[in-house]
Amino acid sequence: MKKIIILMLTIFMAFSFTACGSTNTTDSASTADTAETTQTEDAAAGTDAQAPAKESQADTGAVYNVGICQLVQHPALDAATQGFKDALSEKLGDQVVFDEQNAAGDSATCATIVNQFVSSNYNLIMANATPALQAAASATGTIPVLGTSVTDYATALDIDNWAGVTGRNVSGTADLAPLDKQAEMIKELFPDAKNIGILYCSAEPNSKYQSSTIQGYLTEMGYTCTEYTFADTNDVASVTQTACSGSDVIFIPTDNTAASCTEAINNVAEPAGVPIVTGEEGICKGCGVATLSISYYDLGYATGEMAYEVLANGADVSAMEIQYSPNITYKYMADRAEALGVTIPDNYTAIEAE
Repeated sequence: MKKIIILMLTIFMAFSFTACGSTNTTDSASTADTAETTQTEDAAAGTDAQAPAKESQADTGAVYNVGICQLVQHPALDAATQGFKDALSEKLGDQVVFDEQNAAGDSATCATIVNQFVSSNYNLIMANATPALQAAASATGTIPVLGTSVTDYATALDIDNWAGVTGRNVSGTADLAPLDKQAEMIKELFPDAKNIGILYCSAEPNSKYQSSTIQGYLTEMGYTCTEYTFADTNDVASVTQTACSGSDVIFIPTDNTAASCTEAINNVAEPAGVPIVTGEEGICKGCGVATLSISYYDLGYATGEMAYEVLANGADVSAMEIQYSPNITYKYMADRAEALGVTIPDNYTAIEAE
C-alpha cells in the first residue's frame, strides 16, 4: 500500500513540474512578444515625436553665408558696411558668416567678386555702392541682392516708371539727401556766387543723375552751372584745376571716385580759394566747406535689418521698398569756413576734424 502511495505521489509531482514548465515558457514568450511590440511602437512614436524638434533645431542652427562687395575703401562706404554687419550679427550671432571683399574702385573687379559669390551659392549679396549693385544684379536673378550707398536705383538698374520697388531680386537703401535742399544750402551760403561748377566722375551714373537734378534747381535760382567730369582718379587734379578756374563754388555729389580722391581735390581747391559743397560728410571732411549729411552707418544698419527679414523670415526682396535715411543734418568744416570767410548759420553742426 505504501508503495502505491509513493508511486502516485511521484507521478503527481512529475506532472506538476511539467505543467509549471509549460506555463513559464508560454508566459515568457508572450512577455517577449509584448516587449518587442512595445519597443517597436515606442521607437516609432519616438521617431515621430523627435521629427519636429529636429526640424526646429535645423532652423535655429542654420548658417547664412553673406557676400559683401564694397566698391572702394573710404569712410562713408566703410561705415555702411560696418552698420550692415552689426545689424545682422546682433540678430543672427554666429549663424551669419560674412565674405567681405573690396574692389579697390574697379567695376570689373566688382563683377569678379560677385560672380564668386554666385558660384558659391551664397544666401545673400550686399552690394555697397552703385557699380557693386549693378554687377550683382547682372550676376544673378535668384540670389537676393541688397544695395546700400546707392543714390538712385532707377538710374542704376535702368528702370522706367519708378514706383519705389525694383520688382526683381534687388532692393536696399539709398544715400540720396534731398537735392532741392542741397541747392537751397548753396544759395544760403553763397548768395553772391554766379557760376557753380559740378565736379564728378563720368563713370558713375548716379553722379550724373545728381548733377542733372540739382542743375534744375540751381538754374531756377539764377546760377550758371557747368559740369566738370573726370574719367578716373588719374585726371582728378587736372579737372579740378579747370573747375576752380571757371567756378565761384564747386558742388561734388555723392561720388565714390571723388570720395577716394579728396586729398587731391583739396590740394587744388584750397590754394585757389574756391569753396566746395558736397553731397556727403566723408567728402566734406576731405575737401569741403559744408554738406547736407546722412549717417552711412545707420544706412548700412537699415540694410542689415532688411537682410534679416529676407534670410530669417523669408521676406520677398522684390517687393521691399527702397529705404532712405530718415534724418539729414546740416554740417560744416569750421577751419575751411573760417579760412574762406564763409558765414555759417546757427543750425549747422561742426564736423569734428580727424
